[in-house]
Amino acid sequence: MNSYANGYNAYKKNSINYASKEQLLLMLLDGAVKYAKIGRQAILDKDIKQKHENLVKTQDIFYELMISLDRSTNLQWIDGLSSVYEFINNRLMEANIKSDINIMDEIIPLIEDIRSMWNDAYKIAAKQR
Repeated sequence: MNSYANGYNAYKKNSINYASKEQLLLMLLDGAVKYAKIGRQAILDKDIKQKHENLVKTQDIFYELMISLDRSTNLQWIDGLSSVYEFINNRLMEANIKSDINIMDEIIPLIEDIRSMWNDAYKIAAKQR
């Protein structure tokens, strides 16, 4: 491995280790968008292994988001968000089983909207500090 790769890996590790919980959330959602799009392309390419791996990675991210929700505040909002995350997971599972591009076209914009929503919330919270 060259020194550039070593430096990049060290930078990546440090950015995760020192990121705030808000930044980690955005990193997870960036990953969800990325893996969902890779999974979508794999469906088009009929690459079953690549499709499965990336859709499962996306599901894993949403499972993690579901269990990390703070249920001590605004329970109605949290329950709604949890339902959206669960819906995405169910649709990802269905897209994986059926290799259905239409399902991916339905949920990728939803995943991007969630990422955008959390990014906006992060910016608003940062201004209020």
